[in-house]
Amino acid sequence: MSELQSMVDSFLAQKRIAVVGVRTTVEDAANGIYDKFKKHGYQVFPINPKTTEYKGEPCYPSVKDIPGGVQAVMLVTRPEITEQVVRECAEAGVTHVWMHRSAGNSVSDEAVQFCRENGITVIGGGCPMMFLEPDFGHVCMRFIGKYVGWLPKD
Repeated sequence: MSELQSMVDSFLAQKRIAVVGVRTTVEDAANGIYDKFKKHGYQVFPINPKTTEYKGEPCYPSVKDIPGGVQAVMLVTRPEITEQVVRECAEAGVTHVWMHRSAGNSVSDEAVQFCRENGITVIGGGCPMMFLEPDFGHVCMRFIGKYVGWLPKD
């Protein structure tokens, strides 16, 4: 098993996951990821400081505001926001972070380094929809992502 697959399996083994970057104004990658986790039985918490509700669920301004906390955080944000959120993750005791990268990019090298230095397992690229019962499009994106740098190197 590759190191990437091991990290993906570990992330997906967590049952309480926050998705940072959901949006109520447009459909976005974060929204699709949120829906996919929800469909697969995860307890999912939307994070966006600009709204209080998402799809009938409370939407939290930050990871630190989730009652009972979470083990894992999916980031679908601009890299400069990612850097801020991983610091909140460390304060909140989060053990797993995944930074989305495919057509858009949430990865920050500084944030990846911060996670590693603070004991947070980090996936710097790709998308969980490439691994969690992927549709044909995400299978193709996973294949292409290995070659164009959307997925972290093993």
